[in-house]
Amino acid sequence: MTTPFAQSGKSVAFTAATSAPTAVQASNYEGTSLSGNYRICNSGTVVVFLGIGRNATEAAANASVLTSSANCLPILPGAIEVFSFGLNSYFTGITSSGTAVVYVTPGAGI
Repeated sequence: MTTPFAQSGKSVAFTAATSAPTAVQASNYEGTSLSGNYRICNSGTVVVFLGIGRNATEAAANASVLTSSANCLPILPGAIEVFSFGLNSYFTGITSSGTAVVYVTPGAGI
């Protein structure tokens, strides 16, 4: 049996572009069950290469356009995905062209 995704913190957003913006932190509400799951939505029309990290510097370093091998996570246009990362992670993203708004929501479930 799978558990539907349940929000456990405020959603955050950033606009991915050809230069990665300052990373945002997706934190859980105080006193909520902590799972490290995040719902990620790419509302744009271009691929976003997501950088994730324990701090803003690490997230920015991991945001790079994938050519052969990188620590980024490609999020396809219009995709809504749920992933598990460390608690209270930081997120940013880069594109090879254009821009895309990315929404990140901490929670539990899939």
